[in-house]
Amino acid sequence: RGGSKGVPNKNLIPINGIPLIAYSFIQAKKAKVFDVIACSSDSAEILGVAREFGAEILVKRPNSLALDTSPKIPVIRHCMLSVEESLGVKTDLVVDLDATAPIRDPRHIKEVYGLVQESTVSNVITGVPSRKSPYFNLVELFSDGSSTYPKLSKSCSKKITRRQDAPRCFDMNASIYAWRRESLLSMDRLFGVGTRLYEMPEVTAFDVDTEIDLEIVKILMNKYDFD
Repeated sequence: RGGSKGVPNKNLIPINGIPLIAYSFIQAKKAKVFDVIACSSDSAEILGVAREFGAEILVKRPNSLALDTSPKIPVIRHCMLSVEESLGVKTDLVVDLDATAPIRDPRHIKEVYGLVQESTVSNVITGVPSRKSPYFNLVELFSDGSSTYPKLSKSCSKKITRRQDAPRCFDMNASIYAWRRESLLSMDRLFGVGTRLYEMPEVTAFDVDTEIDLEIVKILMNKYDFD
C-alpha cells in the first residue's frame, strides 16, 4: 500500500541500497517454488519497483482495498483472482510475502510452501516464540465500575510462578502467509481448524510498523544475509 502512516513510503525506503519491498521479490525468486510472482498495490511507483525486481504480474489495487482499515484477506483474494484472470488459469496455492517483514530466507518460504500442501492444512501463518506471555506478564486493563486495574490477559488452571512453565505462545511476525485456493476464497479470518503455525527464528520477529522497527530491521539486515 502506498499510503502508510506510521512510516511514510516505507515500502520504498532503501535498506542496503535496495527498496524494502524488493527483498520479498528477491527471496521469492530464490525459493524457486513459484510459477508466478505478483505484486498488488495502489501505488504506481511501488508497482514499478516491483517489476524492476522480479514481479511478473502487477495488480492495481482498488482504492476500497487500500485504506488504513482494509483487512488482509480480501486484498490477497483480489490479487489471486486478478492473476487468474490475467493468465486464464486457476492457481492451487497462494503465498503472501509481507513487504514490511523482510527478515526471512528462501528456506522459510519453501518450508511454508511444503506445509500448506499437507492434506489437513487450509492455511499457514508464521510466528516466533512470544517475548511476553499472556499467562505470566502480559496484562490488560479491566474496570469494575469504580476503578481500572491491570490483570493477566489469560488465566491457567495451574499456578504459574515462572514464564517457562506457561503454555507456549507465539507472536505473529507478519512474514509469510499461505493458503490453499479454496481456503482463501472461503475464509474471512486467518484462523480455523486447518490453520497451522510455522515457527521462525526470533530474529525474524520484526516488521516495519514504526520508525523504531525500521531501525531494528536495518541493523539486522546488515548483520545477517536475508536475501
